This record gives sequence, structure tokens and C-alpha cells, in this order.
Amino acid sequence: MKTILQRLAQELERPEQDIQNVVAMLDEGNTVPFIARYRKELHGSMDDQLIRQLADRLQYLRNLQVRRDEVKQSIQNQGKLTVELATAIDAAGTLAEVEDLYRPYKQKRRTRATMAREKGLEPLAQLLMAQESTCPDPLLAAADYTGPDQGVETPQEALQGANDIIAELISDDADIRKSLRNLYWRQASLVSVPATKEPEDTVYRIYYQFSNLISKTYGHQILAINRGEREGILKVSVEIDRKQAMVVICRAVVRPGSAAMDFVKSAVQDAFDRLIAPSMEREVRTELTNRANEGAIGQFALNLKPLLMQPPVKGFVTMGLDPGYRMGCKVAVVDATGKVLDTGVVYPTHGQRGLEEAIAKLADLIKTHGVVHIAIGNGTASRETEQMTVELIRRVGSGVSYMIVSEAGASVYSVSKLAAQELPDFDVNLRSAVSIARRLQDPLAELVKIDPKAVGVGQYQHDMPQARLGEALNGVVEDCVNAVGVDVNTASAPLLTRVAGLTETTAKNIVRYREENGPFATRRQLLKVPKLGPKAFEQAAGFLRVPGSRSPLDDTAVHPESYAAAERLVVLCGYTMDQVKGGGVAGLKERLTAYGWERASAACGVGVPTLMDVAAELMKPGRDPREELPTPVLRTDVLDVKDLKPGMELKGTVRNVIDFGAFIDIGVHQDGLVHISEISSRYLKHPSELLSVGDVVTVWVKEVDEKKKRISLTMCRGKRPREI
Repeated sequence: MKTILQRLAQELERPEQDIQNVVAMLDEGNTVPFIARYRKELHGSMDDQLIRQLADRLQYLRNLQVRRDEVKQSIQNQGKLTVELATAIDAAGTLAEVEDLYRPYKQKRRTRATMAREKGLEPLAQLLMAQESTCPDPLLAAADYTGPDQGVETPQEALQGANDIIAELISDDADIRKSLRNLYWRQASLVSVPATKEPEDTVYRIYYQFSNLISKTYGHQILAINRGEREGILKVSVEIDRKQAMVVICRAVVRPGSAAMDFVKSAVQDAFDRLIAPSMEREVRTELTNRANEGAIGQFALNLKPLLMQPPVKGFVTMGLDPGYRMGCKVAVVDATGKVLDTGVVYPTHGQRGLEEAIAKLADLIKTHGVVHIAIGNGTASRETEQMTVELIRRVGSGVSYMIVSEAGASVYSVSKLAAQELPDFDVNLRSAVSIARRLQDPLAELVKIDPKAVGVGQYQHDMPQARLGEALNGVVEDCVNAVGVDVNTASAPLLTRVAGLTETTAKNIVRYREENGPFATRRQLLKVPKLGPKAFEQAAGFLRVPGSRSPLDDTAVHPESYAAAERLVVLCGYTMDQVKGGGVAGLKERLTAYGWERASAACGVGVPTLMDVAAELMKPGRDPREELPTPVLRTDVLDVKDLKPGMELKGTVRNVIDFGAFIDIGVHQDGLVHISEISSRYLKHPSELLSVGDVVTVWVKEVDEKKKRISLTMCRGKRPREI
């Protein structure tokens, strides 16, 4: 029997020793980012996602073992645990298999079979179930179990009781349920029809006559069908060939040639129709929903990471515009560090006069503060605001550009306790404009202030198990923050909270300490922060940056425990720390290759993976990994849907990736859809194989429906239609 470590090693295709090391580090309280970044020699350089997958699976297998022990103890207490049964329970690979084995011994509510047993009909059921060649006709056998004293008046009543007992025995048989479960997952179909005879035309109309093998039904279809059922629009069922199910059960329990054979066959039908089929349908639908949820959560996490890791547009005065109709367009101007310089409200949608006044006021703000970039929220009235911005840029001259940014979650932030603390002197509506401006400057630093579920890069997120969704998304945020690193002297408490090893309390203590004592001069100074002990320092130090420190290593991802190795490496390659501080030692890698990585590893006292990470940091100290990604598309002009023609080539930014395609911002108010079949000429199982949120791509217009505001795009050059 495989141990948990052996199963994990097989499933993740990693050496068992690596798995054992990771499990030990997790049990010791080490964080995933710390393990992934600073303990590579112990796990073969697994990335953070694989380690989180390992942690999730470890928890499941440990829970499975706990349940196995509970079930064995319960059966033991009944005096019914055999060696064979204990072995079967220990070998069960899933919770469902454990529950199947436990089913006959689980205390049940009062059932028809229970009442039949109370009448003394179990011996009759066992006699008929055995189907021996000497078994009498069922009606004759039942006559012996009738009488006033037994509470059974007729042989037919006795046979009904025996039928109920046999049906329950069949339903509780673990082998039969396992065989039927396999049959369902191979051959059953998910079926949905309208819940009413005369259904209305709704978004669920494509599921009014839906039938598909459950093994081939996509997650987004399952989630849509579930929602339609909850809203009372769809009626859903799981259907299977009943004859096939009967064959599976009869093969296990029916013995030809016996006088009781037909009676047992009838009990088989009753067991399937009354007990097994409803149970299997619930189980299948629960598992389908769980799989769809996990798939959607995984896709949400996959979309969230590139959104958070979008390259910042730092170092420029930025104007944020939060569009609106009745309440006007909220305006905020922030400096290069995100500090608010000015705010206001304009009304570009309130007639020509309102438009002219808005342009004049914004032009004045641009000239007064030296605005270089404008960030426009993509919500209500963003189309009109974008048109006004283009005219504004035309009038103020060159040097100003704009970008549409997602404002998902901005309103959530603006009314939060955090926003009130950060921007106490500003109206709630103006806070959202500040957030929009900062999102362009540094998406990661701003988006960490918002619940990840509110950023709008998933599908059916409100239908997900919220705790599980939050756990997965918080893991992504944590990984992104730690991959980029955090300036300990400028970071907000919410951003610091996402650093490995830090809690909300220690993050607030860091902010309070620097306010009282001035900026941190070194990483070691963090040990003076209240409640930030050696363990927290070990986990967090490598992810915190101290620009301007005496040691250039304090502004890198080199962990303090590797400072001595880094200094030896610098000397070994003929450089000085002053050269590192002056901008890096670009030729370090070539010199290391010539010297020999293994040899250098031994000389510096660290493993080769750690040495490679240290070398990368020494070559580019203080680097931001986001700078290596494609820069955001900043625009100076705007297109209208009417301007789009089939075949037109455009540059766009991927806004969301879903199961059936991706939505692309092409500079028109309405994002265009690239269906999965239009992403590549080769087969794709999922759009995420080629696309991520934030990618800048070339697309061609395929079709435009102005009435329905739908834009169909293609990324396949060979499929683009000729321009009309």
C-alpha cells in the first residue's frame, strides 16, 4: 500500500525525497513563496504553483486517512471489522470509495428495509438473495414468515419486505456502486430542458434542448446549467441507459437457474430506480460541479496573475478618470509616487456646454501638474469619456496619452475602511478616480488593496465556493507580490501583509516603526519591529527591498542568509560590491560559465540553483521582473464600432480569458471576442494555452453586429476576411 509521500511523488512526477522535504518544510510553518524561492536545492526547483498543488493534495490525502481511521473505528465499535474490510478501507483511493465501504455499517434513518427487519424478514431476504438451487418458490417461502405474531399478514407482504431488504443490500454494496460509478462516468449524459412548457427567450436558451456525455461537458456549461436551474429556468437530470445499469447489477447478484432469480431481478430494478439512481445522480452532479468550480477557480487564478503582473507605468504624473453620467466624471491627478495632487468633477455628457467646460478644466489640470498619462475606467460612460479624452489630447498637443483600465473593484475599494484611512479628506467617489490613476502607475500595488474576487477576470465567480476561491486567489496575490518584491520604506500595510511571513499586525508595525523612526536603513533593522521575530524575518526578508541601503544586496532578492555567498561570488569573479551598487555586473554570468558553475557553487557554499538566482540579482540589482513584459498599449485616438470593417487589422490587449475564448480591448468601448477556434490554426484545449490577461496581440475584425454590440475577432491570419 502506497504512503502519502509515495502517492504525491507519483502524481506530481517528482522524486519522493523532494516531496518529503517540501512536506517537512510546510509542516514547520514555512511559506510557499519562501520554499519556492530559497529552498530550491531541497525540492528540485519546484515553482510556487506546484508547491501549492502539493499542499492542497497533501491536505486531501491526510483528510482521507483521518476518515479511513474514523470509519474503521466506527465499524470496530460495532464488532464487525474484519481483516479484509480493514484492508479494503486502507486501499480506498478516494473519500467516495471509503463512504461506499462504510455505507452498510452507517447508522441510517428508519427505512423500509429497517421496518422489514423489525418484522423478522431478514432470514427470508437472505434465503432468496442466496438463490440456491434448493430454494423454494418465493411465494411458498414467504408463507413461513406470515402470521399475527410477526405483524405480516400475507405472503405478498412478506415478499415486499424481503424485496426492500435486498434492494438496500444491493444499494449498499461497495463493488456494485464502484462499477456503476464507472459506468456513469463513461456513458451518462447531462440533460437540461426548460422548466416550463412555454419558456421565454433567455440567456439560457442554448440549454433548452441540451444533452451531452458528462465526460465531455465543459465546466462553463455545467456552471451555466446550474445557475439556470437555481433561477427556475432549467430542469436538469443525469440520464443513463437503464438496461446497461441492470446488466452491471445483475451480473453481480443474479444467479440463473434459481426459483428466486426473477424475484431478485425485480429487487435489482427497485434498488436502481428507488435508491441507486437518485444517489448516483446527486453524486455525479456534485462531482461535476466541484470539477467545474475547480476549473473556474484555476482559470480565475490564471487570469489574475498576469493582471497583477502588468508592467507599471511609473515615474509620470497621471490623471485618473472615473466616468459617469448623472454624477459626472470624477477626476484625480496623482504624482509619480501616487500622491494626490488635485481632484474634481466634470460633466462631459451634459450637453455641448458640459463637454467644453470639461475639456477646458482638464486641460488646465494637465498644464498645471504636467500630466503625461490619463487612465480611464471602463465602466458606465467610459465610451463618451474616451471620446472627450481624444479631443482633449488633440487640443493640448502631443505628449499626453491615455489607456482604458479595468475599474472592477474600484467602488469596493472607495468605500472600504482602508480607503478611508488612506484618503480621509476625499469624497468616496473621488477615491475611485485616485485608484484608477494608481492602477496605471502600479497595478500590483493598487490591486492588492481590493478583494481579488472583485477584479473581474473570471467567470461565474459568484457561484464558486467563496472560501476556496479566496484561498486560491490570495495565493496568487501572495506569489505575485513576492515575485516582484516590496520597498519596505514606501509600501502600504495591505501590500506588506501579502509578503511571505508577515501578518496584518506585523505589516502595520512596520509602517508604524518607519513613521516613528524614519526609513529603514538595512534589512537587519526589521528585527527591531515589534512582533517581527527571527522566523518571520527569515520568511520575509528576501522579499523586502531597502533601496539606498549601505549594502546593495538589501535592494535585491538575495536572502540575507546568502549574503556571504554573494560576496564571495563577487570576489571570485573579479568584481567589487561597489560595482554591484553602481548598476550591476553585467559580465558575471560569462565569467561564472568559464569558471564552472559546480566549482563556483562549492567555493561559495550554496547549491547551483541558489547560485544562479544570486548571480541574476547581482547583474541587475533592484530589477522589477514586470519590466521584461510587453508594455501596455497607450492610445491617443479612438475608434468607433462604426469604424470597424471585416478584415481590419488592430492591436489589442487581452482583458479576460475564459473557457470558450478571450475578450480583447481593441480601443473600442466594447471588447471583441476571439472564439477559441479563432485563436490558432492548431487545436487548443483551452485558450490559456496561448493567451494571458494583459497580452498585447494582433487581431483582425471578423464580424461586427452594431445592434447587439458584438465584435467577433480572429487571430488567425489565414481566416481573416477581406476588407469590405
